[in-house]
Amino acid sequence: MGFFRPIINIGDSEKKIDHVDRDINFIKSFYNLDLEYSDMYAYTSQEANELIATGNQEKLIDGIMKKYKDVEKRYDFVLVEGTDFLGLASSYEFDLNIDIARNLDSPILPVIKAKKKDVPQVVLSAVMAVKAIEKKGGQILGTIVNRCAMNVIDDIHKRLGNRLHRDQLYYTIPEIASLELATMQEVVKRLDGEILLGHDQLHREISRFVVAAMQLPNVAPYFEKGTLIITPGDRTDILMGAVISILSRSNTNISGIVLTGGIKPDENVWKMIKHLTNFAIPVLSVKENTYDVALKLNSLRSELHIDDHRKISAALGTFETYVNTSFLCDKIIDIRSTRLTPKMFQHSMIQKSKVLKKRIVFPEGTEPRILQAVEILRNRDIVDVTLIGKVELINEKIEQLGLKIDTLEIVDPANSLHYKEYVKTYHSLRKHKGITLESAKDAVLDDTTFATMMVHMGHVDGLVSGSAHTTQDTLRPALQIIKTKPGFTLVSSVFFMCLDDKVLVYGDCAVNPNPTAEQLAEIAMCSAETARQFGIEPLVAMLSYSSGESGKGEDVDRVRQATDIVKKMKPQLKLEGPIQYDAAVDANVALTKLPNSKVAGKATVLIFPDLNTGNNTYKAVQRSAHALAIGPIMQGLNKPVNDLSRGCTVMDIVYTAVFTSIQAQMD
Repeated sequence: MGFFRPIINIGDSEKKIDHVDRDINFIKSFYNLDLEYSDMYAYTSQEANELIATGNQEKLIDGIMKKYKDVEKRYDFVLVEGTDFLGLASSYEFDLNIDIARNLDSPILPVIKAKKKDVPQVVLSAVMAVKAIEKKGGQILGTIVNRCAMNVIDDIHKRLGNRLHRDQLYYTIPEIASLELATMQEVVKRLDGEILLGHDQLHREISRFVVAAMQLPNVAPYFEKGTLIITPGDRTDILMGAVISILSRSNTNISGIVLTGGIKPDENVWKMIKHLTNFAIPVLSVKENTYDVALKLNSLRSELHIDDHRKISAALGTFETYVNTSFLCDKIIDIRSTRLTPKMFQHSMIQKSKVLKKRIVFPEGTEPRILQAVEILRNRDIVDVTLIGKVELINEKIEQLGLKIDTLEIVDPANSLHYKEYVKTYHSLRKHKGITLESAKDAVLDDTTFATMMVHMGHVDGLVSGSAHTTQDTLRPALQIIKTKPGFTLVSSVFFMCLDDKVLVYGDCAVNPNPTAEQLAEIAMCSAETARQFGIEPLVAMLSYSSGESGKGEDVDRVRQATDIVKKMKPQLKLEGPIQYDAAVDANVALTKLPNSKVAGKATVLIFPDLNTGNNTYKAVQRSAHALAIGPIMQGLNKPVNDLSRGCTVMDIVYTAVFTSIQAQMD
């Protein structure tokens, strides 16, 4: 996919426009586009205005087409975003956008802003836009009315249906208040502030800011959720008042505190505050005085940032709820690209997960990354979620983190209605190993064991754990309770490695230290099937330190033997081995080492000879190539249980839950 803007607004200090285009930077970073910034636009607004003013609009269009064609020939699909309507007269700029689209032979998706307009105005704007585009020969893809008040969105949608052609697509999207609220991260950037406390709380949203110039009793009523307190750095009373308010739980946490004048709290006071585990709000120190800080924040405009997963997930979730993306995609393109990029892969997996939504249990109910991932999963309505742990502790942690999670099921094993049933079943499953009924009672109180029992009994569909526990802690209960599928002798794993331009499957990088030839063959066959289930054509490379018949030795012979076993059991599977990594993925190397291979240079499934090689390789690729590593995804269990790396990110957790959900759909 490519992204292109014919005209951008930059460098206008009076209108507070940056010297780079924010939309280009965001899309380029979020979708990891391999386009240079300079290739993604044709003219600045100043350059465009000069051409128009001197009667050179034809030259303007020619220049735009030339830059666009340079992008178009490199990509299967190019999204073109029109102008910002900040420069020329709106009517002229609208016509200019239609001319540009028509000359680029691009269909048009007009987006109408509904905020601060009544229903007749909104509908009239949309209908006039559609008619103007059609009159000038533009091709309408559909119409989106954005930022509708929730109480009139149905009315707008109905009236649009009455006014537009029957075959036209039209969608109404509601206003999401949280997307307009600035975050503490934006405050830090705007003020260039020093973060004294709360580095992990910068996602907190700000609904208002208050300058605390009065005495504490008069300021205290303003300690409310969403409030940013601005106060001189020497106002220890205000700072301590905020601490007392939060610790007393009499009020919901404020969003943060900005200490002005370059003055930091007294050392003795600060020692007390920074060690309070429940004081989970950001505290900033800035050099400017209180008045200048207030002026800067008054002009602060909230935007989407590449690392703001909460806002991005809220925006995407809202879009996916109110826009029929399947119909829209069908109308956009007749022939879909067969190239599977990471973003295509991730998007398709999320959509697949939503088809038959499953319930996923997270035993690590108080782990911050788990809760942040759960918020994203719920925002986008990808899976249903159950958390294991003490209800009060989990809710308190959610509040401390400033998260918004609705429809959340929390289960405390000790107070569960299923506890006795689980104890009885667990004892029945494990009594042959000498487990007594009393031992079973203690075992089922363990969060991971209890969650595994939920999967076994069918009360949830899958389990994700491991962000704060070892792989052994996660898998032991699964092996004891859920066990392997019929015909399987072991549990193995794969990682889906999302690189810049492709997705590879790595196995086994998490479970089996030194697999035998027979086990290696089983891992290869399982991994190929897993790849196929997730939409990746399996081209399997059995990795070793030599390619073909060139190497000798116990390790390479084991890989050669495993390859022979797979060929006998799965003769239709495209397989190569032994083969070195470079020959497996690099077409030029493959031509030299294995020129007649159907897999070399094109491998999609890479099977490592042992855990030492596999685990180190996936981590090296993940960190050095900045790849998203989804997994480990477990293979061979009767029901889906997946282990997280203890160094996992929030998005790693999100996608592991997505994959677990899809595995549950396949069972």
